[in-house]
Amino acid sequence: MSATLAPLLERRVIVCVGSGGVGKTTIAAALALAAARRKKRVLCLTIDPAKRLANALGFSRMTTEAQEVEAERFAEAGLEVPGTLTVMMLDTKRTFDELVERHASTPVARDRILNNRLYQYVSTSLAGTQAYMAMEKLLAVKRDTSFDLIVLDTPPTSNALDFLDAPERLIDALDSAAMRWFMQAFERSGRLSLNLVARGVAVILRGIGKLTGGGFLEQMAELITDLNDLFGGFRQRATEVARAFRGAEFAYVLVTTPSPMAIREAVFFSERLEAQRMRRDALVVNRVHRAPRSMPTREEIRASLEHHRVDLGAEGLDRLERTLSDEALQAQGDARRLAELAPALIGNSAPVRIDVPALPSDVHDIATLAGIASLLCR
Repeated sequence: MSATLAPLLERRVIVCVGSGGVGKTTIAAALALAAARRKKRVLCLTIDPAKRLANALGFSRMTTEAQEVEAERFAEAGLEVPGTLTVMMLDTKRTFDELVERHASTPVARDRILNNRLYQYVSTSLAGTQAYMAMEKLLAVKRDTSFDLIVLDTPPTSNALDFLDAPERLIDALDSAAMRWFMQAFERSGRLSLNLVARGVAVILRGIGKLTGGGFLEQMAELITDLNDLFGGFRQRATEVARAFRGAEFAYVLVTTPSPMAIREAVFFSERLEAQRMRRDALVVNRVHRAPRSMPTREEIRASLEHHRVDLGAEGLDRLERTLSDEALQAQGDARRLAELAPALIGNSAPVRIDVPALPSDVHDIATLAGIASLLCR
């Protein structure tokens, strides 16, 4: 029986993980379409989709508002889709704002945080914020009973630990010793008092104050003090997030390509998933080159072109022959690297593996996306 990801469509959440540039967003969208074709109401939550994928689904661009793909779009591609497919792009700042509104101790504290100029940085650029907010948003939409399945396209990362450790890293950043020190210095007088700070550090901070303006450090201290009200809430949420992501409702699809760097990332990420007690349900190897069963000779290529009444000339025939040879070499390299990948992924929960062939171009229409969906979920 051919490998298939169809059983994963019965879960509540599918999380697509992997390094940047391996096609996670396309695979996530294809899985969402496969589920919609099986009568499910699906939400695909993406991070930074390419414009061509948005166009393929019938949108000029993806937005942070939920957008349902129109049935007419499927009909035009000759697809029968009895379910629904809704897409939404993550808005990191809005998700952080919602957390502040939910966990702030008072309306005054809430407004003080949201109106603080430094909050703009904290809510968008602090280490781990995007990955953590993706998980927060996922938990929020998971409670929405209008969807049967949610497919999450995780943030592209250069470090596979970013996604797994996001809750802990965000908490550590907010509750670091330096931030607690700022908060204590501020809280005693209501203003940042350098008299409370070690003499050597005070000199440095006074210098920073001259460069940034007198109110900068006080704004920082005020923001940190207000965020202190949220520490308990964030810690509770981080614990809830970690527990939910290890639950039986979640399925994990690891996406990679045959490139050496992507494979190293995949192996490392797979080991981390297993170490974190998160299942490795499936492995999708994207953009795999396939060698022909036998390389045609120059005369066979010429005869085929003549049969189809195509005249490339001698120079064109040379280029076609080189292209076929290069494709065969790429296929050999892919096969060798994937043979090395297989033993590295054998463990307590060896994943189902599906190879997606390299396409002549990126996905730019819904019919091509449907083809990938059919390959993933036979």
